[in-house]
Amino acid sequence: MPKSNLTEIWVYLAASPLLGLSITLAAYQMAYRIYRWGKGHPLLNPVAIAVALLIGLLSLTKTSYFTYFEGAQFVHFLLGPATVSLAIPLYKQLAKLRRLWLPVTLALMVGISAAALSAIATAALLGATPQTLLSLAPKSVTAPVAMGITEKIGGLPSLTAVLVVMTGIIGATLGTPIFRWLGIRDDSVRGIAMGITSHGIGTARAFQVSGEMGAFSGLGMALSAFVSAALLPWLLRMLNLDA
Repeated sequence: MPKSNLTEIWVYLAASPLLGLSITLAAYQMAYRIYRWGKGHPLLNPVAIAVALLIGLLSLTKTSYFTYFEGAQFVHFLLGPATVSLAIPLYKQLAKLRRLWLPVTLALMVGISAAALSAIATAALLGATPQTLLSLAPKSVTAPVAMGITEKIGGLPSLTAVLVVMTGIIGATLGTPIFRWLGIRDDSVRGIAMGITSHGIGTARAFQVSGEMGAFSGLGMALSAFVSAALLPWLLRMLNLDA
């Protein structure tokens, strides 16, 4: 088929608000097939591959993000119900959660502080600007909350969104090998750590390992978002980094 015809077809399809939804689902389906073909290797994370495919397609066709998002917002809308549904597997672990409330609370406070301070310290040593440091602080929080925190403290929400996705992909890829290397086998411990550091993408990976790990990862993600919104602005003021 001539290139001009392909261009005309793409222009026609791009006018449909469902284009973003269609190519998002197609990209993830293709990425998941690659993930399955690689026997679940963590380096073949389907989210990372799907993102790369979408970026390549949008760049190749010179389609703006706003045009793409007109259809992809349907997937974005489902993030809310999907997050709420994490309460179901967590309810099944309620008895264990009652026994672990103190370790979970301590892990939450230490994990949030370590994630923010380590990123800020590393970036500061590399000469990052104050605005970049503020954008880095909530990188381990789920994207909507992280962007809200960044906007409040004077960072760049768009930069934070990219950093959040990168953090989730890296955590989902390296988390389980690190747990094996450290000899950590308790799924509740692994789940809390994954949820605090790698939010939704890490939680999706945790559910692939076990339902218990996924449930506690969902808990860690939700509590991390809530506590980070209150803790990070105070922590940054202590470091004289707030806007």
